Amino acid sequence: MIANSQFDDMFGIAEPQARMVVNNSPQAEFYHDEVQPIIEQRCVVCHGCYDAPCQLKLSSAQGIDRGANKDLVYDGTRLLAATPQRLFVDNDSTQAWRNNGFYGVLNERQQSPALNQQASVMSRLLSLKQQHPLPKGTILPKQFNFSLDREQQCPTDVEMDNYAQNYPDWGMPFGLPALSKPEDKILQDWLRNGAKMAPLPPLKDNYIAQIATWENYLNGDSLKEKLVSRYLYEHWFIAHLYFSELPAGEFFKVVRSRTPPGQPIDVIATRRPYDDPGVERVYYRLWREQGSILEKTHMPYALNNDRLITFTQLFFQDNYQVKTLPSYQPEVASNPFKAFEAIPSISRYKFLLEEAEFTIMNFIKSPVCRGQVALNVINDHFWVFFVNPNEKNAKDHSAFYSEQQDDLALPSAAESNAYIITNWLKYSKLQRSYMHTKATRMNKAFPNGEHLTTDQIWAGDGDNTNAALTIFRHIDSATVVKGLVGRPPQTSWVIDYGLLERIHYLLAAGFDVYGNIGHQLNTRLYMDFLRIEGEFNFLALLPPETRKAELNKWYQGVSDSQKEYLMAPHKLFSQPSGINYQTEQPKQELYQLLKQKVKPVLVTDNNLVNKSTPKSHRKALDKLQHLVGGPVTLMPQITFLSIQGEEQTHYYSVLRNNAHSNITSLLGEDENRLPEQDTITVTSGLVGAYPDVFVNVSESQLNNYVKSVMALSTTADYQKLMDNYAIRRTDPNFWQHSDAVHADNKKQHPYKAGLFDYNRLQNR
Repeated sequence: MIANSQFDDMFGIAEPQARMVVNNSPQAEFYHDEVQPIIEQRCVVCHGCYDAPCQLKLSSAQGIDRGANKDLVYDGTRLLAATPQRLFVDNDSTQAWRNNGFYGVLNERQQSPALNQQASVMSRLLSLKQQHPLPKGTILPKQFNFSLDREQQCPTDVEMDNYAQNYPDWGMPFGLPALSKPEDKILQDWLRNGAKMAPLPPLKDNYIAQIATWENYLNGDSLKEKLVSRYLYEHWFIAHLYFSELPAGEFFKVVRSRTPPGQPIDVIATRRPYDDPGVERVYYRLWREQGSILEKTHMPYALNNDRLITFTQLFFQDNYQVKTLPSYQPEVASNPFKAFEAIPSISRYKFLLEEAEFTIMNFIKSPVCRGQVALNVINDHFWVFFVNPNEKNAKDHSAFYSEQQDDLALPSAAESNAYIITNWLKYSKLQRSYMHTKATRMNKAFPNGEHLTTDQIWAGDGDNTNAALTIFRHIDSATVVKGLVGRPPQTSWVIDYGLLERIHYLLAAGFDVYGNIGHQLNTRLYMDFLRIEGEFNFLALLPPETRKAELNKWYQGVSDSQKEYLMAPHKLFSQPSGINYQTEQPKQELYQLLKQKVKPVLVTDNNLVNKSTPKSHRKALDKLQHLVGGPVTLMPQITFLSIQGEEQTHYYSVLRNNAHSNITSLLGEDENRLPEQDTITVTSGLVGAYPDVFVNVSESQLNNYVKSVMALSTTADYQKLMDNYAIRRTDPNFWQHSDAVHADNKKQHPYKAGLFDYNRLQNR
């Protein structure tokens, strides 16, 4: 291998190049019209987020120029928090990224057409794939390692000769078909000519006007306006805001800036949205999203005139006073019940319910791309309902949370370098105290023979479709959709304001992917408490004599001390349900009652039973939802199924729900697996960001595909199933199918669609 000094002597010392050109120039048009679409459709599907191999984010011009880094972002063993490396946030120049361990994948040495390819990691990896296409066969050999925890090879320009010699089959796209000759030529021509890129075209006047309206709203001068804006920011900081009254395509992030509206944005970079900004006055600005929209990080949130009116009613019509602004000290800022005590809690709760799917999505997707720390604490399929905000008791509601604010403290107060055991013991004690008080208050809240019924469940105010949600977990990723999708699940949550707010501040606002092992484990352990609390709220609607039996089904094999903790609030809240159950299956009755409660606003887009699903598809696919164990254990987590009809292609997701004896185990999740109880949910539409496999069938093949799935008993059977129906990662038509799926998804869901991630595609 050539030494660095020799490489410097031959090609010059590497230094960042000026790559940005002005819009409307020929180079800019070539980049936007020819180059960028290929990079999006062929590269960003694996290189788009923190978990991109080698931290190489190709989803924007700035990410391409920043390059790669050999360090891992996801490291659950680090003793000290790492330095954040967030694109657009933590460094403002390519040279600054070089100083922080990133190296170029474009030629940064002497500039010439030949060297622009020879000294470019990107060019060399694309050429390597052209020289060594995928080996023949449907299954790639063992030298292709697709595991998420594989040892990554991140060659620099100096190391490329050695890489090509040792891994000749590992050209890019890795483990996928090579780019077509025309596509490869476009990228190589671009690289040879210096890889010039261009900023986004200027925004149109109608977008500029909307930005001005919302920045004006978010930057009022009164203490009340400042407090409300801080609250909105801390809940929107990872949102993709869009103006629903304007055409789809542009998204924005709200950021904290040192500069007021009308001046260029100067982003204040902090680990968390509530950290001390270090300036006397913060301005909340709408920053245009610069990169490709990825399904796994896309959390769309609509802004429009109706929302402006709604937020004004929620936060400014109540005659409350804000005398001082809360500090940014961690023990205050990490605790929304302290920081925003002045804002009526009913107003805060109704704001969170306004777009509850988004609120929950913050926890499901969070500010990271791989969420196993948080997600192995939830079941694979469950429903979510919400407690009805009671205007009559608004003052009592606020008073209760004010009284309980110390017990509602979150472990993120310990910041990114946290101890494990001492913090867990502290917050376990606080949560136990809170649940004791909550159960006692619930007993007092229902005097004179009144008891809990579905009257206490939010029905969406008659027009809000966020009243019922379904969550699917896919090992280390998850999806939330509106409606009650699939067969009645084993568990469900009923979420009240205190629970909803803490979920957000634990797993979104307060979580640091760069934090140490203590921070990450404390987050995981505390989420156990929140799941149990949501389950408690649901079980409280069932007859008291069935609650323990139901808990025993959910928590098989747990220790006596854990059982004692689980049952403690139920012993305190021992009131009978106010629901007059008629059968010996109260949970199934309760599900039917809840469905009826939210029926006027219930979304059915992802249900097999909806207007757009042909009856023949529904009849065939519903059979898969009756499977338990057996064939299910051979199925992947997420199958994207396309059925070719005469007039259109219909898309479905075949989701495997992994069963567990319990989900309390911190490290040994596999030990609690019950594969013989695994089930399948089939959804209309594409659910999930990480497809494991694409299956493509004609309508005439559908019944045979379903029969083949139902008959699975060996890995050989599964391989035959894939041979007959799958578009494997080795399929010559893979990219053609990928393009069609993305195009159809964007056409059907212009605001919600994003690029899928192919890092979990199977090789079997």
